[in-house]
Amino acid sequence: MKRLALLFFCLALILLASGGQVGAQNSDEWTKYENNPVLGGNLGVCFDVTLIQEEGVYKMWFSWRAKASMGYTESVDGIHWKEPVIVLAPRDSGWENLVNRASVVHKGDLYYMWYTGQTNNASQIGFATSKDGIHWERQSDAPVLTPEAEWEKVAVMCPDVRWNEESGLFEMRYSGGEQYEPNAIGYATSPDGTHWTKYANNPIFAADPKTPWEQHKVTAGQLVQRGDWFYLFYIGFENEHLARIGVARSKDGITNWERMKRNPIVSPDKGAWDGDACYKPFAIYDEKADLWRLWYNGRKGGVEQIGLVVKHGEDLGF
Repeated sequence: MKRLALLFFCLALILLASGGQVGAQNSDEWTKYENNPVLGGNLGVCFDVTLIQEEGVYKMWFSWRAKASMGYTESVDGIHWKEPVIVLAPRDSGWENLVNRASVVHKGDLYYMWYTGQTNNASQIGFATSKDGIHWERQSDAPVLTPEAEWEKVAVMCPDVRWNEESGLFEMRYSGGEQYEPNAIGYATSPDGTHWTKYANNPIFAADPKTPWEQHKVTAGQLVQRGDWFYLFYIGFENEHLARIGVARSKDGITNWERMKRNPIVSPDKGAWDGDACYKPFAIYDEKADLWRLWYNGRKGGVEQIGLVVKHGEDLGF
């Protein structure tokens, strides 16, 4: 009886420490920051971010709808962000009346940005460089990636670019298809960031019609390499307006994708700021803290803002 009483006492202590929830520290769980959103509010609609962590600082470039531009801000904790500034504005060039949905790479002495230029009926990808990540110079008057293949329809957007030191090539995952929301994810490579060769067997990642939460479309993939695997964080659409976030993995980042069985990892919370859809993930693994941080834009009605979710432990749960 004494042993049984001691067992119940220990269990009570565990429940108290976990706030009454056994398994509250389950490393497989992605947990939303309790004070989300972390960016938005009086800034208006903020969406589709890209980040770099350098010298203890998170540098974020985000799509700023009220300004039709790319905004930039910094944070030391990924939660509290400095007052943003416009770093790339639209121009009357015939294809980039709006500027958004960018990817940034820091290589050598330069920052490289591939961004989406939009008109009312088309999306294409442009290219700019910067010495400080704030002051940008376009490297081409024309877009460097345009919709050409049948599956790309009228839009290529949402570039996600990495530099492959081994091959000496920039590698881009991009979304192609319809203008409102693209349909699938393609792959292209470039030696200089300007001249791109599309993969012959595009798209490399498409919706799974047998999986209800992503049966309609998959878009806006972000690739992260950890060990021998390439992980793709992506948006899955159940229908045109309901979106969630999932993750898949591949040995080469191009073929033979395996979806995580526990998908989706981020879903709308009914009635909350992200109650209608969760879009565009961007994840960074913090080795020192053994923690994943993932930023995304949540939508409620016509308002989108940026939120944060975290996961303890490097293992994603495949």
